Amino acid sequence: MPVLEVTCSLIGWLCLYLSFCCTFSQRGPEWNCRLVTLTHGIFIVLLTAYVVFVDGPWPFTHAGTENTELQVFALAVCLGYFFFDVGWCVRYRTEGPVMLAHHAASILGILLALFLGVSGCETCGVIFGSELTNPLLQGRWFLRRLGRYDSLLGDAVDLLFIVLFATVRVGLGTVMFYCELTSARTPVIMKLGGVVMYALAWVFMVDIAQFGYKKSRAKYKRWTETSILHTINHHKSFYL
Repeated sequence: MPVLEVTCSLIGWLCLYLSFCCTFSQRGPEWNCRLVTLTHGIFIVLLTAYVVFVDGPWPFTHAGTENTELQVFALAVCLGYFFFDVGWCVRYRTEGPVMLAHHAASILGILLALFLGVSGCETCGVIFGSELTNPLLQGRWFLRRLGRYDSLLGDAVDLLFIVLFATVRVGLGTVMFYCELTSARTPVIMKLGGVVMYALAWVFMVDIAQFGYKKSRAKYKRWTETSILHTINHHKSFYL
């Protein structure tokens, strides 16, 4: 277990949070925590993308293989962040049971991969797919706080988030889940963890689909009302 790397990661994210608190002292704790989350999301996506697509091995064909040093480093960085985020969420009570369960499952999965010394490649692949949409989620929150969410940019962020979540986290995630279950090298306990993460992904997908449907209905209703009002005003101006 790379205890030192995980500890340094936790201290690093905590120091980054405290630096944001000093820099943006007029903002609330959630603003600064989400800045840390945004930073982690961008960094870990780039890191795990390099691990999966460049350094290798390919998780769809080498699930359950021995961890590489770079995989261990990526897992340690991510685990330190999750320890920080869970601690912050418990302290300020901002997340519901589903998100806390997701965090707990993520921590347990990374701990198992580090402790067993195997399955680092598919764990990094899962982290990449899970965190790919995170910067968009944080961007959406910042747009809402800045009063710029109800705009074309806000619609674009939501649409891209839904598309990426459906195609990467659920679509490719299903393929990754199948490869992990059928791999003879992957330990049974890692397969059970994969079942939990896959189930949580579908819970989130249902919530996102409901959100997308409601927003689309609201947008269509607003567009219809605006069109009717425009037509009425046009007729009034014509007769006047």
